[in-house]
Amino acid sequence: MKNARSLSGHRRTLRLRIYTAPIAAFVVFAALAVQARHHHARADRSAEAGQFDYYVLSLSWAPTYCLTHADDSQECSGKGYGFVLHGLWPQFDAGGYPENCPTQFELSADAAAKGRTIYPSERLMQHEWKEHGTCSGLDAREYFNMADRATGILKIPTALEAPRSDQSLTAEQIDNLFQRANSQLAQDAITVTCNRAELSEVRVCLTRDLQPRACGRGVHSNCPRARLNIPASR
Repeated sequence: MKNARSLSGHRRTLRLRIYTAPIAAFVVFAALAVQARHHHARADRSAEAGQFDYYVLSLSWAPTYCLTHADDSQECSGKGYGFVLHGLWPQFDAGGYPENCPTQFELSADAAAKGRTIYPSERLMQHEWKEHGTCSGLDAREYFNMADRATGILKIPTALEAPRSDQSLTAEQIDNLFQRANSQLAQDAITVTCNRAELSEVRVCLTRDLQPRACGRGVHSNCPRARLNIPASR
């Protein structure tokens, strides 16, 4: 009888593992699928507006994002985008970043009009102000002006401006292309991030007055060593 109960319990355990394995696999896949717009460093929710050390300028490779966000018609409806502004993020040298800071400033109509000229979609613009802009210590218009100036600092390599065919490069090769196109970049100022084996973003670390600098703790590449797929502009 004891052996029978043990066997029955073993079968129940086996069935549970069989049923939960696909669920676990799905969760892992879903987590990977959203990496195209995931800020990897740990957030510090106790931080105050204006209290940070430097900025991370994040440029998203729109074709990769649009593979999993076809419903985002403002960015992904045949616009032919290559790199687009994802955000300008206040960051801490020791790692982590402030988010959703209490602020006296609102997203005014004037600021939103400016935001629409630099972000690929209304949804992204509003999200970036709420999560990151509120921690800059600037009002919304000043923050969007800062993000605009930061984007203008970085020259996109010709090979990655808006290619019409898929490409295959390593993260190191992408880094080198940006370094050659931007001689002013400090050592370790740029990182490449991926969604599995596809180019996701290029991130550049800047001082609070937008001078290139080395990245702080936690800002690093998550790309595999293998060659990456770089989907063409669509």
